[in-house]
Amino acid sequence: MAGLVLDGSNPDVSLLYDINGLAKSAPTWFDRVMEFVGEYGIMLGMVLVVLWCWWSVRRRGTADDSVTAVSGIVWAPLAAGIALLINIPIRGFVHRPRPFKDHQGLDVLVSGKNDFSFVSDHATMAMALAVGIFVANRKFGIAAIALALVEGFCRIYMGVHYPTDVIGGFALGTAVALLLAPLAMMLLTPLTAAVSRSDRFGRLVRSRRPVPPVAAGHPAGTFGIPEPRPGTGGGDGEKDLAA
Repeated sequence: MAGLVLDGSNPDVSLLYDINGLAKSAPTWFDRVMEFVGEYGIMLGMVLVVLWCWWSVRRRGTADDSVTAVSGIVWAPLAAGIALLINIPIRGFVHRPRPFKDHQGLDVLVSGKNDFSFVSDHATMAMALAVGIFVANRKFGIAAIALALVEGFCRIYMGVHYPTDVIGGFALGTAVALLLAPLAMMLLTPLTAAVSRSDRFGRLVRSRRPVPPVAAGHPAGTFGIPEPRPGTGGGDGEKDLAA
């Protein structure tokens, strides 16, 4: 199946040359920036989005909302890891070489890429993280999806992936994050709820814990029910009880 992309008239190849051609006309410093962003920068940005999302939901959400949202945040990196594992047999089955091995004239910004090309690990991981974050929080999820799209563009710009490698990675990451989300949330939500009730680790889930009646100034055992005051019918109540 290595012959999936060999013809230069193929739209996949044409788009590859168009996007990678931008690297030839760009200044060297810009290529170095794109190399770092595509190889490491977007992934670091994803980590920051995950941490920012976690910090936000634990501070602002109610108890139930925080448990659900934090469970979704935990699922995001797990989904990325599962997607990468699924990609191992896919790469071995498709067996597509890197584009610069079959096509001349590409400006390859990263050396040492000798493994198979389909599907892109970076695109898979980025989109799985992004969709997992979207499950937890739409606002942060949209920002993460935008980063994942930038990651896909960078991989083509760097000359190390075909556009279909990136699209396949997006599809794989999305499928894993969405299709396995119900099962993952069913398993993670009770675990996260148990952590939220822990005195030591509860703040990992929510920063504000419910205030018990004793801490609110009520005597132990009253649970906020006011005691009867003298002259407000207490005597009649005692007569009724005696009767």
